Amino acid sequence: MEKRRLGTSDVQITPILMGTWQAGKKMWVGIEDADSIKAIRAAFEAGITTIDTAEVYGEGHSEQIVAEALSDVRDRVEYATKVFANHLKYDLVIEACDRSLKNLKTDYIDLYQIHWPSGTFNSENVPIEETMKALNHLKEQGKIRAIGVSNFSRAQLEEAAKCGRIDSLQPPYSLFWRQVEKDAVPYCVENNISIVAYSPLAQGLLTGKFGADHKFDPQDNRAKNKLFQGENYQRAQQALDKLRPIAHRHNCSLAQLALSWLIAQPQANAIAGARNSSQAIANAKAVDIKLSVDELQEIDAIGRIVTDHLDDNSVMWNW
Repeated sequence: MEKRRLGTSDVQITPILMGTWQAGKKMWVGIEDADSIKAIRAAFEAGITTIDTAEVYGEGHSEQIVAEALSDVRDRVEYATKVFANHLKYDLVIEACDRSLKNLKTDYIDLYQIHWPSGTFNSENVPIEETMKALNHLKEQGKIRAIGVSNFSRAQLEEAAKCGRIDSLQPPYSLFWRQVEKDAVPYCVENNISIVAYSPLAQGLLTGKFGADHKFDPQDNRAKNKLFQGENYQRAQQALDKLRPIAHRHNCSLAQLALSWLIAQPQANAIAGARNSSQAIANAKAVDIKLSVDELQEIDAIGRIVTDHLDDNSVMWNW
């Protein structure tokens, strides 16, 4: 898989990244460690060398699973992890990074990201200057190679960028969730900041595998996802019906079509999770689909059946 440069850093990433929120188990149901390890390994063998995790995914469990799957090929993979909103004071950032290094069994992290802005989830408000000072120090030490932010608005991104080089933004972004295009994308394009999109399949909605009457386990985070509720969900089903003939034309799945559309957008790369090996391998194959300009526009218009009815709040869940 041909790699892309992460922002202006020396890090090269694959356009499809392996997402490992589910490997942490917390807020997911029916996840087994052995399956997660196999899925991560299968992604690597299929050409996905960039793995995204976070300290908060199962309190380090996801990071440990990533290490178990890939420690023997560490020199051929890129690790992206995140520090949570409750650890943004200087000393806490340093401690969190050291914990992640230990969990990942490595002495450097390729991309270290602020997971949520300070103040979210009732966390203490910490000036961005203080957090960035810690991140810049970690970068000078060689413990991290690039700095990124996640769930930041354009204004928050601009503030952070005054304190040091930001090489990536990780927003929720998919054919069915596109607020970032109006807000931060123009700034990212202008400043050569890579977008690493999470939930590029709208938490599985874009796979087409959930029928009109599907109900999630209350323990599943998707039970609170706005896209899986009421009229949004019905509109998504209509859009999926219109996407099916395009996928059929390319002899690919709906998921592969959605990933292919996303990585064709300006600066955009896609973090796709997988519960098992076959999903991981299928995600990797999305890079082989070549969509024409007309097809990209057609898919764009179909996506708007859903997105035109959403508000500007970029958070996907009613938490």
